[in-house]
Amino acid sequence: MASFTTDIPARLDRLTWSGWHSRVVIALGIAWMLDGLEVTLVGSIGSVLERPDTLGLNAGQIGWSGSIYIAGAVFGALIFGRLTDRLGRKKLFLVTLAVYMTATLATAFSMDFAFFALCRFMTGIGIGGEYAAINSAIDELIPARLRGRVNLAINGSFWLGAALGAAASLVLLDPRVLGPVVGWRAGFVLGAVLAVAILLVRRDVPESPRWLLGHGRERQAERIVAAIEASAGQKTVRQGGAARPGVDSGVVFHRRVAPSWGQVAQVLLHRYRARTVVALALMISQAFFYNAIFFTYALVLTRFHGVAEDRVALYIFPFALGNALGPLLLGPLFDRVGRRRMIGGTYILSGVGLGLTGVFFVLGWLDAVSQAWCWSVVFFFASAAASSAYLTVSEVFPLEMRAISIALFYAIGTGTGGFLAPVLFGYLIESGSRGAVAFGYGFGAVLVIVAGLLAWRYAADAERKPLEEVATPLGMVDEHGPARSRTMLEK
Repeated sequence: MASFTTDIPARLDRLTWSGWHSRVVIALGIAWMLDGLEVTLVGSIGSVLERPDTLGLNAGQIGWSGSIYIAGAVFGALIFGRLTDRLGRKKLFLVTLAVYMTATLATAFSMDFAFFALCRFMTGIGIGGEYAAINSAIDELIPARLRGRVNLAINGSFWLGAALGAAASLVLLDPRVLGPVVGWRAGFVLGAVLAVAILLVRRDVPESPRWLLGHGRERQAERIVAAIEASAGQKTVRQGGAARPGVDSGVVFHRRVAPSWGQVAQVLLHRYRARTVVALALMISQAFFYNAIFFTYALVLTRFHGVAEDRVALYIFPFALGNALGPLLLGPLFDRVGRRRMIGGTYILSGVGLGLTGVFFVLGWLDAVSQAWCWSVVFFFASAAASSAYLTVSEVFPLEMRAISIALFYAIGTGTGGFLAPVLFGYLIESGSRGAVAFGYGFGAVLVIVAGLLAWRYAADAERKPLEEVATPLGMVDEHGPARSRTMLEK
C-alpha cells in the first residue's frame, strides 16, 4: 500500500482557539440543541397529548413514543455511522440534518398514535445519525488540549435546546396564544425551521482532514488545513511549536478503506477490550439514567405533585439550568484533572444523588419545586457524566472506525438503557405507586455508580493527548505490526 508522512494532525492540535473554531462548534454542536428541543417538547406536552382533543394518548403510549424515538436514533446511528466512516463526515452531517428536518415537520401533522410514533422514529433516525457524524468531526477538528472541555460543552448544549423547548411549549400551549390543541403542533414546526437555518450554516464546515488522510487524500487535507490556518490568522509551521514531542515531525499513514465488520470486532473485543467494557458501562447506565427521568418528567409532576399540564415547562428551567452548567463548569477539569478521575467521580456523585432523591420522593418529603431542584443538583453532575461518555467513545478508538464505534456504543447503550427506561417508568408511574417509581430511581442509581467505579479504574488517560496517540489509526499499522516511524507513539 502507498504510504505518506504528514504533520497535519500536529498542525490541527497546535492551532490556538479562533473564530473559525467557534463557528465550527456552533454549526456542528447545534445538533444537541435540536435533540434537547425534541425531547423537551415531548416531555412538556406529554400530558397535553393525553387530552381527547389532541391525540388522546395514555401514559403507556407516551412512554412508548419516547422509546420509539430512541429506537429510531439507534437505527440511524448504525446506518449513518457506517456511512460516515466510508463517505466522510461532511456528507453525512448534511444528510442527517435533512432527515431530522423533514421528520420533525411531519410530526406536526400527526392525527393518531401510529403516525405520531412513525414520525418520532424517523426523527430519531436523523438525530442518531447526527451523533456519529458530529462527534467524529468535532474531535478531529478541535485541538487536543481543549478536546475534553469543548466536547462536554457541546454535549451540554442539549440543555439549551431543552430550555428552548420548555419556553416554546409554555408560550405555545398558553390559551391566550395558540392553546394546547394547536400549540403542540407549532412546537415541532419550530424545530424544522431551526434545522433549515442550521443546514445553511453547516454547508461551510470543511471535511475532516484526519478522515481525508485515512483515505489517502493528503492533498485535499493539506488544502483544508492551510485554509483553516489562514482563517485562524496563523502561519503554517511544519516544525517546532506546541505539538507533543514525537508527533510534531509527522505521522506515517497507509491508505486504506473503512475496516470490515470483522476488523471492527477485532479492535473492540481484543485490541481495546478494557476500553470497550468501560464504554459500554458508561453508555448503558447514562442512557437509562437520563431517559428514565426526562421522558417521564411531565408525568411525575402532574400525577404525583398536581402540576397543571400547561405549567410543566416552568419546572424544566431549573432542571435545564443544572444540566447546562455541569458540563460548562466541570468540563475544564476533564482536561486538567484527567479523564478517569472526572468520569468516575461525576458518575458516582450522580448515582448517590439520584438514590437520595428517590428516598426523599417515596417518603413524601418533596413537592413539585423541591423535586425540580433536587433533579437540578443531581443532573449538574449527571450532565457532565453523560457528556463524558460520548467524549470517551469518540476519542479512544481508531480514526477509521471512529464513527461506527460511536454508533455501536450509542446503539447498544441507548437501545438497552434508553429504550427500556421510558417504557418501564411509564408503567411505574401508571401504577400510581411512589415506591415503584423510587425503585426505578434506585436501579438507575446503582447502574451509574457501577459504571463510575469501572471508569475510575480502567478508563483511558486521554486528556491533552493527540487522537493518534490515544488510539493508533489502523492506517498506521500494516500486516507486519505497527508502522515504524520516528513519530509512532506505541501504547
